[in-house]
Amino acid sequence: MTTTPRITLRLRAATVALIALGAFGLTGCSGEVTPVDKAEALVESKEKAVAEAQSDFVAASAQFCDASKTYIEALDRYGDILNSTAVTVSDVTTAGADLAKPSDNAFDDAEAAVEANEALLVAQQELADAQFALAEAQAIAASTAPPVEPAPAPEAPPLVPAADVERVKQATTEFDTAQSAITPDTPLTTASEQFNAAVVALEFSWLRLFADAGCLTDEQQVAAAATVSAYTAALQTDLTEAGFYTGAVDGVYGPATVAAVEALQTASGLPVTGTVDKATADALQAALFGTAGAAAQESVASTAAVQQTLKLVGFWDGPVDGVWSPELTDAVKAFQTELGVEPTGVVDAATVSAFQQALAALTAPDPEPSEEPSETEAP
Repeated sequence: MTTTPRITLRLRAATVALIALGAFGLTGCSGEVTPVDKAEALVESKEKAVAEAQSDFVAASAQFCDASKTYIEALDRYGDILNSTAVTVSDVTTAGADLAKPSDNAFDDAEAAVEANEALLVAQQELADAQFALAEAQAIAASTAPPVEPAPAPEAPPLVPAADVERVKQATTEFDTAQSAITPDTPLTTASEQFNAAVVALEFSWLRLFADAGCLTDEQQVAAAATVSAYTAALQTDLTEAGFYTGAVDGVYGPATVAAVEALQTASGLPVTGTVDKATADALQAALFGTAGAAAQESVASTAAVQQTLKLVGFWDGPVDGVWSPELTDAVKAFQTELGVEPTGVVDAATVSAFQQALAALTAPDPEPSEEPSETEAP
C-alpha cells in the first residue's frame, strides 16, 4: 500500500516557500524589490501549492476508494464462507485473519484522504490571504483606498457524513467483539448467527461510506440506488405480509423498515441489528410461510399442475417443481397459440375452456358408422 505521508506534504510546502524566496531574490538582482513584487511572487507560489494539494487530494481519494472496494469485496467473500453448509470454526478464523490487511489499508487510506483534504483547505486559505495581501500592496502603491478584508473562509464540511463514520466505527467494534468470541472450542452453530450479523452490518456500513465518499460514478450511483430501492421494496412487502411492517412500501430503508427488521429479529431470537443477514432472511421466510403458507403452497401446487399438463401435451420439458419461470410463460404462450386463443402467457378462463374443448374432442368416442339401407326386392 502506498499513501501520501504527512512528511511529503510538509516538504512540498517548504519547497513552495523556497521558490517564493527565490523569486524575491531574483527580483532583487535586477532592481528594487517592491511590496507588490513580493506579494505577486507569494500569490504565484500559493497557486502552485493549491494545485499540488488538489492533485494530492485526488490521488488520496482514489486510493481510498480502491482500498475500500477491496475491503468490501473481502467482507462479501467472508459472508459467503459463513453461509456455507460445511463451514467450520477454522474456516471462520482463517477468513477473519484474511480481513486484517484489507481493513488496515482501508482505514489508513481514509486517514490519508482526510489529511490531504485538510492540506488542500489550508492551501486554499493561504492563497486567499496572499491574494488579499497583493490587493492591499497594489492599493498602497497606487495611493487608493485599501481593499476590504474578506471574511474568514467557512469551515469546510467533512468528506462524508459524520453518521457514516460513526456507523463504520460501531460496526467495526461489534465485528471485533464477535470475532474474538470465537475460539476452537466454540460450537459454530452457537456463534454463527451473531458473527454473520456483525459481518453483514460491517459490510453495509462500508458500502454506505463508499457511496457517500463519491467512489461511484453518476451511472453507478443511479444503478445502485435502483437496486437498493427494489430490494427494500421487496423486503417491505415481505415484512408487511409477515405482520412486522405497517408503513408504506416506498423502497426507502428508513427507521420504520429498520424497526420492522429489529422486531422480526427479536421475535425470532436473533441478534437485533436492523440489517438482514442470512439468519434474518431465513426467519422472514419462515414467518411468511407461517402466516401465508397455505396461499403459498396453493400457488406452488397450481404452477406444478400447469407444468404437468404442459408436459403431458408436449409443450414443457422442464421440471415439475412449482416454480413459475420465463420459460414456463413461453410454454404457455405456445400452448395457447396451438389452442387458437390469445397467447398471453397467463392461464386464464379462455385457455382452460379451449383446453377442455380440445380434450373433450380427443377423448370423445368415435361415432358408429350408420348402416346403409339394404335393397329389397319388390314383392
